[in-house]
Amino acid sequence: MKARVTVTLKTGVLDPQGKAIEGALTSLGVEGVGSVRQGKVFDIELEAADRAQAESVLKAACEKLLANTVVENYRIEIV
Repeated sequence: MKARVTVTLKTGVLDPQGKAIEGALTSLGVEGVGSVRQGKVFDIELEAADRAQAESVLKAACEKLLANTVVENYRIEIV
């Protein structure tokens, strides 16, 4: 089974990398950029009996390692 986990900063958490990217885009002449927030994407292949088991395993992985749940949100997509 294949899955994608997307980790992003929670609303209100300062994102210095996003601000740096925003500034770089403006410097490069990219117009119309209001703001940038950066995040992480993990493409994961796993063996699971069904979707529910896969989501359970991935949730545990996010809670333990992939995301700092104090300042980050995560989204799991089974593809």
